[in-house]
Amino acid sequence: MAGHSKWANIKHRKGAQDAKRGKIFTKLIKEITVASKVGGPDVDTNPRLRLAIQNAKGKNMPKDTIERAVKKGQGGDSADYQELTYEGYGPNGVAVYVECQTDNQNRTVSNVRSAFSKSGGSLGKNGSLEFLFDRKGVFTIEIQEGTDLEDLELNLIDGGAEDVSDVEEGLMTITCVMEDFGNMQQKLDELKIEPKSAELERIPNITKELDDEDFVKAMKLIDKLEDDDDVQKVFHNIEAKESQFDLID
Repeated sequence: MAGHSKWANIKHRKGAQDAKRGKIFTKLIKEITVASKVGGPDVDTNPRLRLAIQNAKGKNMPKDTIERAVKKGQGGDSADYQELTYEGYGPNGVAVYVECQTDNQNRTVSNVRSAFSKSGGSLGKNGSLEFLFDRKGVFTIEIQEGTDLEDLELNLIDGGAEDVSDVEEGLMTITCVMEDFGNMQQKLDELKIEPKSAELERIPNITKELDDEDFVKAMKLIDKLEDDDDVQKVFHNIEAKESQFDLID
């Protein structure tokens, strides 16, 4: 999985930026509300809600905020959100895949199209980037001091892990094929490990390196999209150099 760790680092650092702006809570609350509305408020029978709450806890969302979002999904006045995806190319041919939840499709497509065009990119047809991204389960777990990493890795492989990253800043990233997502959740439950995040991600199988100037231009598009409240996730195929992370911090 060449380039995955660098891609994961960009996502991790971008996640930290979003948290400072309060954007990540907005997106998590929306996902909890939608999951509760679609599948009910019981996490034992609604795996999507369980996952959304798990991710919210991983971002230290207060318990009462989570409970309010679940109740909002059960209310008759909760918004009717559509789940939409958009695909396109940013500056210098960077592939960008956007996942949205919106109660106003016209507003969302207008905002997404504007972000692409103002960056020198353009939207493509749905499905045009499918070949560039693999759908994977991606789990981030915290490694406690004294953990037997070899034994843990063997257990994770038994649960369906196809790639386990080196521990960095106390965190380990696990990837699995989409079909093993549930198996990996069960394995982590057995190991009594609550992941800090668990997502179905679109991981690029073909990455693109940029010089510093082009990297900054591309990340401005990513930032613009992630700042939109209708946008839940943004995936791209940039493979950054370690020194380039400081350009967007």
